[in-house]
Amino acid sequence: MNSNKNYTLNAETPQPGKWELPGYETAFPITEQSNPITKNIDTSDPFQIVQFLKECDAEIFQEEDERISNYKRLYSKSILKAMADVAKKAQELLKEPDDNLIVLSGCGTSGRLAFLLASSFNNLLKGQSKKASYCYTIAGGDKALMTSQELPEDNPELGIEMLEKISQGKKKVLFIGISCGLSAPFVAGQLDLCINKLDKFTPVLVGFNPVNMARSDNIEGWHSTFQQVAERIQKLHDLHKGYIINPAIGPEAIAGSSRMKGGSTTKILLETILLTAHKAVSDNSSITDRCLLDMLKSYEQVHKNIYSHSTKIATLVKHAGASLQKNSHIYYIGWKSLGIIGIIDASECVPTFGADSSHVRGFVNNGFEEMANNNGDLSSLGPEFAISHEYFLKTVLPTIQENDTVVFIFTLDDDLKEIEKIAWQVKASTTNLYAMWHSTTEHQVPQQLEEIFSVAINVTWPKLLSEDQGSYIQRFQYELSTKWVLNAISTGAHVLKGKVYYNHMIDLRVSNSKLFGRALSLLQKFTGQSKSKCFEALLQSIYETDELNEEIKNVEISKHIQWAATMNKVVPTAVVTLIRNCSVSEAKTRLASCPIVRDAINACMTGSGLKRTAEQRETDEKEPGE
Repeated sequence: MNSNKNYTLNAETPQPGKWELPGYETAFPITEQSNPITKNIDTSDPFQIVQFLKECDAEIFQEEDERISNYKRLYSKSILKAMADVAKKAQELLKEPDDNLIVLSGCGTSGRLAFLLASSFNNLLKGQSKKASYCYTIAGGDKALMTSQELPEDNPELGIEMLEKISQGKKKVLFIGISCGLSAPFVAGQLDLCINKLDKFTPVLVGFNPVNMARSDNIEGWHSTFQQVAERIQKLHDLHKGYIINPAIGPEAIAGSSRMKGGSTTKILLETILLTAHKAVSDNSSITDRCLLDMLKSYEQVHKNIYSHSTKIATLVKHAGASLQKNSHIYYIGWKSLGIIGIIDASECVPTFGADSSHVRGFVNNGFEEMANNNGDLSSLGPEFAISHEYFLKTVLPTIQENDTVVFIFTLDDDLKEIEKIAWQVKASTTNLYAMWHSTTEHQVPQQLEEIFSVAINVTWPKLLSEDQGSYIQRFQYELSTKWVLNAISTGAHVLKGKVYYNHMIDLRVSNSKLFGRALSLLQKFTGQSKSKCFEALLQSIYETDELNEEIKNVEISKHIQWAATMNKVVPTAVVTLIRNCSVSEAKTRLASCPIVRDAINACMTGSGLKRTAEQRETDEKEPGE
């Protein structure tokens, strides 16, 4: 494959960040580090928040600089070579769909994107009168598409069972396991199965840490660590029997929140690989670096295009934040795959920010018929699984108040009369009515529809390409730009609500082993206490007791997680007990008296003489080694 040095990138990319320099937060993998860009995002205004997110997302496309670090980036030759190799494998399998299968799998956001991608490419095949060739698995099953189901992420055997079931009867399977931090046991189990059956499976691991930063702690009840599995895949990579695609894209804007850059880059990578494979099959052509680079560059242009609307995005962030601050709601009303993007964004707020599932919700036209998920209609499982416009109009709309924020998401190919009708119904309850739509240079939204919305983000694209794959490129670009805007709205709103401390998700839900470990790291970082002391405080917060018996101390981590997954403000409570050296009940009282978590912790820091001064912040911001 040729080097990419001859290609000029369209969008502006930042200078290498401090995170690339030797010595920066060496105790953490890249995906768990804090991003220096967003260090003070918790005290920023909406426009600053959006600018920070823009800069962080631009790091996805930053080129490799061997003078700074040896991290491989999206445009690095070795990453492009791996992408091309996987595209060629997909091309081979797509030629014989009866005997072969492409499986995408992940946990949380990665699993939801696996579902979305599998659905999109099956629809592409359906439009060509071809047989579906894609399947997906997600830890927790289809319930995890709408709600947080994070405990199954820790179960490698469950992943193995699901993969064996869907691949039964197939001769060849291309398995793409997505784990942004190279950490999910569910995916590790599936990759291990593939490694042991290379006559049938070609394993592909997608993530955003180097292999030496893969999760190395033991997986409870299993024989390997994720790092050991990744090392085995690396050996197969050298033999062209398996592949790792793991560009470094920098720390997340909110530390560890892989729903953001990790999710966006997953979408960019896999759409580029798979659409290139489809085009090669249709045209009976070869896969080249030019094909891959042209598509990657088009996604970089999407970044430039969507963030040209930063002022309006910031306005939506401001109003969404005001809604959450008043304990009101954010609703996304979307059409087709853009509605699904809204549902995905909403589902991520519970584990990330400790939010209530009702605070941010997404709805899509035709509900589960539009989703077309494996298990069909799940609305009988509870209100959090009711995702149709019909449910919204019948059940949610009568409860909407003036302080709620409602965002419509659509394209001009959708039913504009229906959109206008629903918008007027919503406007009768709240003036906080906003929209994001996608149009082309040839077609614009009718003025009478535009005037309904207080603020509208009109994202204009070049004329729709006539070829089938071309229309899918544009649909994928609509989805990515929508994802970036909704991520900004929900993240910015929770920042403004005080759910973020510096750039850390201080009120995360401790619902799997990864988040348990992250909670421990946060306690150590913000209190300066030993790991053992922080572990004890975390358990005291989980079990709401100041006295821990030996039985509690010695049970498996999974038992603590089962208990913690149902609890609120576990980490903030532990932080306060450590800072104030107080009881759990006193910590809860302090938090209850100051509902903004960030402010409550700041107040405790001040009372203990621990709050960082402006001078200390400046010291913290110095580059490593200064």
